[in-house]
Amino acid sequence: MNNLILSLQITALGMGLVFGAILLLWLMMVILTLLTAEKESPEDKNASDSPPPDSVSETGYKLKAAAIAVAVALAEQELSSAHPLPEPPTAIVSAWQLGMRTSQRSQKGNFRRH
Repeated sequence: MNNLILSLQITALGMGLVFGAILLLWLMMVILTLLTAEKESPEDKNASDSPPPDSVSETGYKLKAAAIAVAVALAEQELSSAHPLPEPPTAIVSAWQLGMRTSQRSQKGNFRRH
């Protein structure tokens, strides 16, 4: 009975150390995140609410570029000679079945090599 109590104490100590180490790492990550996070000033928050004036023209250019890319991709797809390959005809006996039958015949002694 003494061995059982000792083993339970060792198990509890080991599990306590593991969970303690996990909690310590978690606490260190939280502290590092708080210390290294960039803080926004109130001026930056107000500036981020309104979009910059040239973003409208950039959006128009991005839409045009996306439309051109789609048109080019569709044109290349029509010119492509790629087509799906037909599936080969299935064999009467699959390779797996042939292997199993061969091993069964060799175990029974009915297998002859010429």
